[in-house]
Amino acid sequence: MRTRRSQNIIGYPGSNQYREMVSRYPFQHLKIAAVLDRLHDAAKADKWKLARRAPRFLWFFLNPRETDNRLMHVLFHDVYIPVSRQQGALLYLIVRAINARRVVEFGSSFGISTIYLTTAVMDNMQSNPGTFGQVIGSELEPQKHAVATQNLEVAGLSDIAKILLGDAMERFQTVEAPVDLVLLDGWKELYLPVVKLLKPKLRPGAVVMSDNIFTFKRALRPFLEYMQSGKNGFVSSTLRISDGFEFSVFKGPGE
Repeated sequence: MRTRRSQNIIGYPGSNQYREMVSRYPFQHLKIAAVLDRLHDAAKADKWKLARRAPRFLWFFLNPRETDNRLMHVLFHDVYIPVSRQQGALLYLIVRAINARRVVEFGSSFGISTIYLTTAVMDNMQSNPGTFGQVIGSELEPQKHAVATQNLEVAGLSDIAKILLGDAMERFQTVEAPVDLVLLDGWKELYLPVVKLLKPKLRPGAVVMSDNIFTFKRALRPFLEYMQSGKNGFVSSTLRISDGFEFSVFKGPGE
């Protein structure tokens, strides 16, 4: 018999909470679903914050190569710009499908995508007791880093996931191989450098998911050419989910 505490955490078939949860998320953890519900609701305020910053955001959008870190901080220090529930569900299912054990995320923000990824790694570990699991995130903004770390703790996932504060190009130097999945959702000019940095650590069959492809077409053109050319070890296609989700599979260094 399940205790009341376990029902509050994972739900049980037939309960209203369980039915509502499975309609929104591909997993069965009520505690984690509650955290995600709160964060997705909070992210709805992004449009009003960005609307007030419209002139500066337009400059950022039209001149991505001329935007300094100070302007980036003003624009994005308190906005979520998260993956959608649909994208989060896809991330969870991919991690489960490839039985990912080590996941790296560039640009964790307030931790919404990190929670989807870590929940999937946790469920992979529970399916194979005694196995290893790790999610390594990154965040440049100290405020976002602190809140994301707290969100992971509230969700009960902090033993598996750790978000590194600072420049991802520096912090990812110590990431160990093999890496099973990479999520790119940070500063767009760094997508390609981050992929090149992590490429030697990817296992054959590793997946790279990259967000905001349609929104930042110009800034991401070199990245897309690299991933889709067929010359750099990847097969890749843009999924028309949200504002564009690039789905790339690493064939291996010799292919």
